[in-house]
Amino acid sequence: MSTHGKGAGSSGAGGEASGAGTGSSGAGRVTIVGAGPGAADLLTFRAARAIAEADVVIWAASLVQAEVLRHAREDAEIMDSAAMSLEDVVAVYERATREGLRVARIHSGDPSLWGGTQEQVDRCADLGIEVEIVPGVSSFSAVAALAGRELTIPEVAQSVVLTRLGGGKTPMPPGEEVREFARHGTTMAVFLSAARSGQLAAELLEGGYPTDTPVVVAHQVTWPEELLLHCTVGTLEETVKAHKLWKHTLFLVGPALAASGTRSHLYHPGHFHGFRRADPAARRALRTSRG
Repeated sequence: MSTHGKGAGSSGAGGEASGAGTGSSGAGRVTIVGAGPGAADLLTFRAARAIAEADVVIWAASLVQAEVLRHAREDAEIMDSAAMSLEDVVAVYERATREGLRVARIHSGDPSLWGGTQEQVDRCADLGIEVEIVPGVSSFSAVAALAGRELTIPEVAQSVVLTRLGGGKTPMPPGEEVREFARHGTTMAVFLSAARSGQLAAELLEGGYPTDTPVVVAHQVTWPEELLLHCTVGTLEETVKAHKLWKHTLFLVGPALAASGTRSHLYHPGHFHGFRRADPAARRALRTSRG
C-alpha cells in the first residue's frame, strides 16, 4: 500500500521544497489537494507546492496521472488511496499528529465535488490537526474547455446544474432527481451516471429537454485516452453503449452547447463599470435593446 522514494525531485512547485523531514513542525498538517481531471499540468502552483512539502503523499492512482508524483520529495512516503478506507487514511492523519508530519492527500478534480472531503475535514478537526483545502480544476470545466464551449450563454442559459443520477451507491436527497433539475432547461453537468445511460436519457426527456437538445459525452478528459462525443438527448443512450462507456464519463447537457449569435453586455461599448466609461450612443442603443 505504500512505497518510498517515488518522487522525482524536491523542487516540484518551481522552487525548493521547504524542509525535508518536516516532522520538526510538531503539530502536523494535512493538505487536501485538488489534482484536476487527470493531466498533471493542470495542477495549480499551490497544489504542486503542497505535494513538494509533504512527508506523506496519499494519491488516487486510478484517477490521477502518476506524473503528479514528480513534485514529491525523493524521501516522501507514497500511498495509493485505492487500497485505503477512510479509517486507513485517518490513521495516517493520526500518525501525522503524533510525529508532526505534513500529509498531502491528492484527490481528482476539485475536492468540493464528490470528493469525500468533508468527512476528512471533520476527522482532522477531531484530531486537532491543521487542514487546508487546495481547489482543483473540475472535470466539468475541463470538458467545456475541450469542447470549446461556454456553459452560460446570454439569453440562453445563465445557470449550470452539477448533479448525478439517482439510484447509485449514494442515495439522492428528495427533490434532487435529474428529471426535476431538467425542468429548468439550463445547462447541466451530470456526473457518475454512464452505467445507467438509459435512465439518464429518460429522466432528461421527462424533465422537458427536447430530443434534439445537444449533449457532450466526455470520457477521461485530459488523459491520453480521452474521448469527446457529441450527440443529443435522444441519441445519448445509444452513443454511450456504442462506445462501451460505464465509468469516468461526464455529460454536459443543454441548449447552450449549440447556441451562437448572442452577445454579453460586459464588453458592449454601451456598458460601463469602474474602469471604463460607456459610449453615449452605444449606451442608448443598449437601453433600447433591453426594451
